[in-house]
Amino acid sequence: MTQRTRVLFCDLLNLPRGKFVPMDVATGGKVSFARGVFGTTFDRNLIPVPGAGVFDGIPDMELMLDDVRHPDWQQDSEIALGTLHADGAPFGLCARGRLQTAVAVWQARGLSPKVGLELEAYVFEQDDDGVWIPYDTPGAFVYGTGPQNDPDRLMNALWATATGAGLRIESMNGEYDNGQFELTMAFDDAVAACDAAFLFKTMAREVAADMGLLLTFLPKPIPDRGGSGLHVNFSFADESGTNVIAPDGVLSDVAKGCMAGLIHHHEGLAGLLAMTVNSYDRLGPASMAGYWANWAEDHRLVTTRTCVASPTSARLQHRMADCATNPYLAVTAVLQAALLGVENGYGLPEAEDLDGLENTRATRHVPTTLDRAMQALGKDEVLRKAVGKDICDAVIFLKQDEWKRLKGRSGDEIRDFYLPFV
Repeated sequence: MTQRTRVLFCDLLNLPRGKFVPMDVATGGKVSFARGVFGTTFDRNLIPVPGAGVFDGIPDMELMLDDVRHPDWQQDSEIALGTLHADGAPFGLCARGRLQTAVAVWQARGLSPKVGLELEAYVFEQDDDGVWIPYDTPGAFVYGTGPQNDPDRLMNALWATATGAGLRIESMNGEYDNGQFELTMAFDDAVAACDAAFLFKTMAREVAADMGLLLTFLPKPIPDRGGSGLHVNFSFADESGTNVIAPDGVLSDVAKGCMAGLIHHHEGLAGLLAMTVNSYDRLGPASMAGYWANWAEDHRLVTTRTCVASPTSARLQHRMADCATNPYLAVTAVLQAALLGVENGYGLPEAEDLDGLENTRATRHVPTTLDRAMQALGKDEVLRKAVGKDICDAVIFLKQDEWKRLKGRSGDEIRDFYLPFV
């Protein structure tokens, strides 16, 4: 029996902030939170992030709740999502609100963004001393679907729980390395797709914890194994419902403009898509991650991969982001950079025609560290304005502080800093 409402929002650290409240309180349509949560670091230091009101008495903000409620996997509970407001207006640090704005701008052009998110994660278990170690799966293999990949049947539990919570999964399988999994969500309207990814990630970590496991979306938790990404697949439907990416089997002008925008803003995008120190252990040459500023058809060694085999399911896939990033912010950044390419007529380079492992035509790539990524974002004034100056300034301040805290620490220390949260 439902007795309470769990109200949730996703902050800039990609943490699921929220409260349990009586159902009649949620029926009122809004719940207050301290704005200073946006100035709180992983290790609970309160820092003056712009917009967080740290030096203004830490005033309230209000989560304006959607009318719809989602099933909760926690007992006797329902979930309410919403969009943050402050001082009677949309709050500039709310990534969900920024995504709603990005969607509205595309819709004003007669196009509705459709998004499908692919999440990748590793599983850890505890040894006899309580230390988190990689999941013991000596018989695991790529595209594995049985107990060799998942001896404790965590994926079975996630599928069943997701189904009960109304979260639509497109596929689930073992990824490249032992103990690594790919968790692909169904295509949907952009905000709904990010809602589902946010709820799924929250649910997955909680279900794993109940089983004595740790499911981590950290980009590179194990140095000698592959990285974990967040692949942003997207397309657009026109007013007739037609997919405009490649309606005639070849890339449309809209698709080409989108890719030109993503390539033009490649370095600045890193500051919004790869937001931990650990992210830059994943992003490197000769990897199936979004390192190079390039694109190609059905090529997993480029950053923007096009898939046009079917006009109805044609899509663009951006491969730079990782799941340590707020999904609403990641999709906002991709959609706004893509729109800048369409609006500004950026030139699109030729498709990458080399292997991407030992040879590549591209010469531009992501910054090599988190602090350099924040510098690149700071310099990309066009992208910051499109995504939202307030939220970009907050990200830069928050993540520059994080870089300073972790500078000089070992890989293990950095992993252990993030592991409980990401």
